[in-house]
Amino acid sequence: MKIFFLFTFSTFLLSAFEPAAAFAHYDKILTHSRIRARDQGPNVCALQQVMGTKKKYFSTCRNWYQQAICGKKATVLYECCPGYMKMDGTRGCPAVAPIDHVYGTLGIVGATSTQQYSDISRLREEIEGRGSFTFFAPSNEAWDQLDSEVHRNLVDNVNIELYNALHHHMLNKRMLTKDLKNGMTLVSMYNGQKLLINHYPNGVVTVNCARIIHGNQIATNGVVHVVDRVLSAVEYTIQDFIEAEEDLSSFRDSAITSGVMDILGRPGHYTLFVPTNEAFERLPRGVFERIKGDKVASEALVKFHILNTLQCSEAITGGAVYETLEGNTVEIGCDGESLTVNGVKMVKRKDIVTSNGVIHLIDQVLIPDSAKQVIELGGAQQTTFTDLVAQLGLASSLRPEGQYTLLAPLNGAFSDDTLRLDQRLLKTILQNHIIKVKVGLNELYNGQELETIGGKLLRVFVYRTSVCIENSCMVRGSKEGRNGFIHVFRQIINPAEKTLHEMLRNDKRFSTFLSLVKAADLDDVLSRPGQWTLFVPTNDAFKGLTDDDKDILIRDKNALRNILLYHLTQGVFIGSGFEPGVTNILKTIQGGKLYLKTVNDTLLVNELKSRESDLMATNGVIHVIDKLLYPAELPVGNDQLLTILKKLIKYIQIKFVRDSTFKEIPLTFYKINIIESNVQPIITKEEPIIKTYTKIIDGRPVEVTEKKVTEERIIQGPEIKYTRITAGAADNEEKLKKILEEEVTKVTKFIEGDGHLLEDEEIKRLLQGAGTEYTKVTKIIEGEPQIIEREIKKVHLEG
Repeated sequence: MKIFFLFTFSTFLLSAFEPAAAFAHYDKILTHSRIRARDQGPNVCALQQVMGTKKKYFSTCRNWYQQAICGKKATVLYECCPGYMKMDGTRGCPAVAPIDHVYGTLGIVGATSTQQYSDISRLREEIEGRGSFTFFAPSNEAWDQLDSEVHRNLVDNVNIELYNALHHHMLNKRMLTKDLKNGMTLVSMYNGQKLLINHYPNGVVTVNCARIIHGNQIATNGVVHVVDRVLSAVEYTIQDFIEAEEDLSSFRDSAITSGVMDILGRPGHYTLFVPTNEAFERLPRGVFERIKGDKVASEALVKFHILNTLQCSEAITGGAVYETLEGNTVEIGCDGESLTVNGVKMVKRKDIVTSNGVIHLIDQVLIPDSAKQVIELGGAQQTTFTDLVAQLGLASSLRPEGQYTLLAPLNGAFSDDTLRLDQRLLKTILQNHIIKVKVGLNELYNGQELETIGGKLLRVFVYRTSVCIENSCMVRGSKEGRNGFIHVFRQIINPAEKTLHEMLRNDKRFSTFLSLVKAADLDDVLSRPGQWTLFVPTNDAFKGLTDDDKDILIRDKNALRNILLYHLTQGVFIGSGFEPGVTNILKTIQGGKLYLKTVNDTLLVNELKSRESDLMATNGVIHVIDKLLYPAELPVGNDQLLTILKKLIKYIQIKFVRDSTFKEIPLTFYKINIIESNVQPIITKEEPIIKTYTKIIDGRPVEVTEKKVTEERIIQGPEIKYTRITAGAADNEEKLKKILEEEVTKVTKFIEGDGHLLEDEEIKRLLQGAGTEYTKVTKIIEGEPQIIEREIKKVHLEG
């Protein structure tokens, strides 16, 4: 009858606590463990045990499917869930474990050493009697691992030291794991000593960083939780510990001078990874001295070692990222029994528990980017660049008080041929990768120009998924240091030196294409400032084209322009700036569409491979192709032309529509309008012409004399300025005359010898009417004085 009552009572207690427990991390993980073991019978839990150790865990999904904990292989064990037991001849764990007082429950959960010490210290009578207790009972292994001298002192003085130590593991009320909230501070039954509770999302619950390995074993007068270590008293703050340890004097000095030490003495739940003096001594010469002398850098360094959360080593079963007080993050993980920081085993001593957190001693100094000089920000993939900057003497020009931006190519961008270049030339190349000012990624915009320390201007191109500077695009890895930013690039940056036309003229591969451009009167387009992308066929694309064929093409200027302008599009589009595998549609000046995408770092244009891409010009970019492009939807109506095109284009079927013609493409997309810059006109007058005639006014004849005067306004001198308006309409040309040299948004118009400025709103209207884009350019023409305006005045003299 007594057994039946105990069975019923314990079942009632467990069921009473079950609904609330469902909301605690520990209990959720335990529930998952029961589900994983459901094939083993009722009330069986699946655990993972780290191979080669006795450490067992109710595992998270991540660890379960990885079949590893802390990088070590874990085997699966099946055990009765807490509170249940096996019965002979049945599957699983169908029986509820017997319920007893706290002392008896210590034996049930296997904490026999704690039970024995409770007996000899005369604690037994208390935990067998009336009350409601929580006992965090060290496992037998925990007592075995205790420092031998500490262990001996406890056992030698059982009535005081051992008794007090056991009381330090107890609360005077029952608290299940669901009641143990993260960040909670409890008061033990010994001298008001604190117990710091942490309840982590992975289900681990710790008490002063000791992990509960068997929780919620209900007793008639409380509950027993088995922990994996003996709890020590917590009597000092993190600040107290640092001030007392001579081996931490370097960190202590930095914490004091930066004003951070006070934080470590305040109440809280901090984790401090504190480097030893030896760790500071291993820093490169001068680095620590520089940081110590810079209060901002020193504060950043100290705060980078502090987390605002309490992370006990036993709670870390895999890598996770945590924010530091400095603002950046560190990755805390584990490798077997060792803690790792940013993937490196550096923790010498772990879990020094204080009243406001936990300390882990490390043998390396963590330096945040914010405390580094810009040249120190280079990672393992940019060592070639940073080494060359140092070797060629450029690092010394990056002053600590200056502001710079490094555009660092990946190591693979430096070919052997590049590294064998003359050092003066190599230095010039590197200077083109150092910007005079500090520019973050979020400060870059399309069309921006950045000046290097070598005096070059680099253009910025911003696309949907990438940012490029000249021919090279960024990869992830931008960092901000104390005196600048570093951005990582795929290739060496090659600033443009020549126009599109000059590049074609200087490369024999493009001679046929260039001759056709000249014949179509388009060479001027490629010579002037602008923003163009040009797909240039090599001479191989014109194999089989005879001189007669070429003459036929040249005679039909409309056809020739349609073909050539299908290779030209407005805007600069870098091949590596396109999102890989995604088709990008560009409208050409001809009006047709080009379909571009990158596959395996190769640019495809209408599915044709670009043999060489991203050749930068001062007014655009060239992508080299070995086929002539042609808009598939554009029909040909001439037999001769069809025959010629079929020789050159075999990758598509060209449409033939008898007598169809090519549309005329006027050069209004690239209009030259005369403008004048602050030059007063010279006005000349012709002799007046006087006419007399009779005119009927108000029903009666009146003799009228008319005087006609012609004036010419002439600009003297060799300079005449131009502006180009792209996609402009012809009727706006006269209105857009006389744009000032320095400001394209102000138009000067001379009327009767007096100049006045049009208002900004009117300028906007005119420019909007001219098209969506415009570019200012200057050209100097040597020659005769130019007549820019003729005005006729009529004066009526009524008789």
